[in-house]
Amino acid sequence: MEISDTTTESDPPKSALPVNSEHKAMEFQLFSVAAPHMQAFHLSWISFFSCFVSSFAAAPLLPIIRDNLNLTSTDIGNAGIASVSGAVFARIAMGTACDLFGPRLASASLILLTAPAVYFTSIISSPISFLLVRFFTGFSLATFVSTQFWMSSMFSSEVVGTSNGVAAGWGNLGGGATQLIMPLVFSVIHEFGAAKFTAWRIAFFIPALFQMSTALAILIFGQDLPDGNYQQLQKSGDKQKDKLSLVFYHGITNYRGWILALTYGYCFGVELTIDNIIAEYFYDRFNLNLQTAGIIAASFGLANIVSRPAGGIISDAMAKRYGMRGRLWTLWIVQTLGGVLCVTLGQVKSLGASIAVMIMFSLFCQAACGLTFGVVPFVSRRSLGVISGMTGGGGNVGAILTQLIFFKGSKYSKETGITLMGVMIICCTLPICLIYFPQWGGMLCGPSSGKIAKEEDYYMTEWNSKEKEKGLHQASLKFADNSRSERGRSVEAATMPSNGTAPTNV
Repeated sequence: MEISDTTTESDPPKSALPVNSEHKAMEFQLFSVAAPHMQAFHLSWISFFSCFVSSFAAAPLLPIIRDNLNLTSTDIGNAGIASVSGAVFARIAMGTACDLFGPRLASASLILLTAPAVYFTSIISSPISFLLVRFFTGFSLATFVSTQFWMSSMFSSEVVGTSNGVAAGWGNLGGGATQLIMPLVFSVIHEFGAAKFTAWRIAFFIPALFQMSTALAILIFGQDLPDGNYQQLQKSGDKQKDKLSLVFYHGITNYRGWILALTYGYCFGVELTIDNIIAEYFYDRFNLNLQTAGIIAASFGLANIVSRPAGGIISDAMAKRYGMRGRLWTLWIVQTLGGVLCVTLGQVKSLGASIAVMIMFSLFCQAACGLTFGVVPFVSRRSLGVISGMTGGGGNVGAILTQLIFFKGSKYSKETGITLMGVMIICCTLPICLIYFPQWGGMLCGPSSGKIAKEEDYYMTEWNSKEKEKGLHQASLKFADNSRSERGRSVEAATMPSNGTAPTNV
């Protein structure tokens, strides 16, 4: 089985943004819709947003749904786990699908395939059917991988952390927005005369329709790469072919990907857990009504509008001054502080203090997610999709383990579970210190002086001599040249393209 990977030289495409030798945008203009770079950005975050709304649409309505379906705390816990477990392998598969078919077809297909599960939520009648619809709807969260892959394919190393952070952060807003949207939709339908146990069912048509519309927009307006769509570039000969088995191999054998999967499990995985439990937590512990609990819970997810993008922006800023080592140190510090705040959240007893600490916790937790994907694009050029999928899947594994251990059944109170979850965050963040890039260094030591001491040396280890003879490594060489900025400001001049000319609009 073969997939597209490298590009041959061709006339550069027209772009409204300055681009590098890979035709990736070197600027991130948030309010632009310029094709193809910013257009891909807006399509990716909006579609991911819709999937988050659908996946967590049940959470703010749980007090109503549990009464209608006679759900026990164990049923609710199992359904919460199911909502994030389906995406574990789906995210790994999505990374491979992006390498194979491109992010446009991969994401649109998954969104359309999972939309029926959202519709079917309106006709469920038992705890088992509730678990199943949440399980299959949760597959749509794998669009996170296509979002990050798409941004990493469209934006250069100088702004890749920012683009990844904003796209994912604004997409994750769906987890908070649904805490506001679903109770509001439910209330409107209920006020129009529908019975309480009917109104919540009708409400699920809104996220289902939204999700399907974003998939159609991707198919109509999206573009895989700065140079065009995968299929188009294959036919024109502008992309040569690479073996899928080797792409997968180089991804799963890179230990950095596994460490990032672990640490991401305790930033994004924790975010998924909070999305599932926080509304019910405030509703039960502080005796709030459904709308008030939903508004408070929404503030956690809505913090993504600034927190995760801030993580990406900070990652890029630290890289400009301190290189990759700056990205790693900042990730460790921010995620560890998030763990401390999580412990604190489980200990405070007043409503006001709980809200304040929760908001602070959300800022650090979500910023850590953005910081993680400031590092991911540099782990592997050849296996970018696989590494993105592994890391994204790790987020879901973390959510599953956390909910199984601390929030399934009645073994722990929710406040105790939150405290112990904070301890897990602190412990599982420590392995970041083991990530080391020979050309840039790691948290504890600088770059190597050995054979693999340059960007080209590192990325060429993914190609053998026969593949190099065929020219399959050319895209990796361009990427290596453009990633010299990860050395830090002291060698800023090295970020200039090897031909000595500055990038221009083309």
